[in-house]
Amino acid sequence: MELTFELAEKVLAAQPFSVLLGTRLTAFGDGAATLELTIREDLLQQNGFLHGGVLSYAADNAITFAGGAALGPDVLTGGFTISYLRPARGRLLRAEATVVHAGSRQATCTCRLLTFAGATDGFDHSADGSTDKGTLCAIAQGTVVARR
Repeated sequence: MELTFELAEKVLAAQPFSVLLGTRLTAFGDGAATLELTIREDLLQQNGFLHGGVLSYAADNAITFAGGAALGPDVLTGGFTISYLRPARGRLLRAEATVVHAGSRQATCTCRLLTFAGATDGFDHSADGSTDKGTLCAIAQGTVVARR
């Protein structure tokens, strides 16, 4: 069975932790997936930055959705690593994952985690009409395995 955007949205909605965080699927298909969540005060750590656990969750889930776009809906994370590049702050977190290589049972994916300072639609709409391209705060790589 192919994993469509609509089915992927239902899968995300069936994850209680994703619902708790308010995660949204904003792009899906062709071996890629993008998840977004609004950065709230209750998701920050003691220094006022987005907690690393939230970044890890977003990377893990985006990687698995991207892998599912290539392998089908019955997949699990096989493992992943994350590198934190700078403190994550802003109003929106975006996790953009893509499949680098997929076989019949396993996909290797990368994920870029970006924060946006402005509007929660992912673009900082400035007075001059320019948009914020986001701040890269972490990168991740992982494998996704089919359960068949």
